[in-house]
Amino acid sequence: MLKGRYAVITGAGQGLGAEIARHFIAAGASVMLCGRNAAPLATMRAELLAMAAPGQQVLVQTADVAVMAEVTALVETSLAAFPRIDALVNNAGVYGPMGRLEDLDIEEWVQALNINLLGTLYCCRAVLPAMRAAGGGKIINLSGGGATAPLPRLSSYAAAKAAVVRLTETLALETADAGIDINAVAPGALATRLLDEVIDAGPDRVGADFHARMLKVRAQGGTPLEVGAKLCVFLASTQSNGITGKLISAPWDRWADWPAHLDELKRSDAYTLRRITGRERDMPWGDV
Repeated sequence: MLKGRYAVITGAGQGLGAEIARHFIAAGASVMLCGRNAAPLATMRAELLAMAAPGQQVLVQTADVAVMAEVTALVETSLAAFPRIDALVNNAGVYGPMGRLEDLDIEEWVQALNINLLGTLYCCRAVLPAMRAAGGGKIINLSGGGATAPLPRLSSYAAAKAAVVRLTETLALETADAGIDINAVAPGALATRLLDEVIDAGPDRVGADFHARMLKVRAQGGTPLEVGAKLCVFLASTQSNGITGKLISAPWDRWADWPAHLDELKRSDAYTLRRITGRERDMPWGDV
């Protein structure tokens, strides 16, 4: 599905990002892997090179997506090695500080927002000129449960992920005339290091209900990483052309069937963030 295509994947040293990289290589893409730590990237590069076919490139570069200059350098290096960037996967993210807002270190709160929201923004901004010049491209922004429901005691993460979806929808409209498709992906509840961080924080910091729910996710194994990775491959491929501005659940949405309903999707606000009115909940007294 991705033979002859070139992709940049952030947060690719472990977890979901590493699984996305594996699927991109298996699908034929050349990849630039980004992360903050060199050692995991080197390990992933060796693994992916063993999987790669002749001609496929596996590049790595350390970068903090919350630092615009480092993102700029990442994209410049990618474009120097690749003829173009066909796909960008904004996977880098953190949960950030956990607890009641008034008890949190505000600098940690802002730094988490910088990684989760501004990191996505910086990467999008850096690749868009090249994608416009190439006549198209794909941007895939990883979102999560914080985008569609409140997450008490994880306020930075929740606010950032909701903002990522609205940024996705907005940029999709801005780039509609450029052949660029931009979507957000909710990969499901993943049994990764982020889940371990929540569980280790304990119920007093993250709330008893959420902590119990995460314990259940870990016990059941969570959503397999390959589910989200397969959706990212689909969204990076030409099979998804025209699907843009959507928040897509990897485990729950029948996204593989969407190309057959493209016109209907384009006319609809389905799979987007929208305000729910009282009349939609049988409260006719609340609005006109």
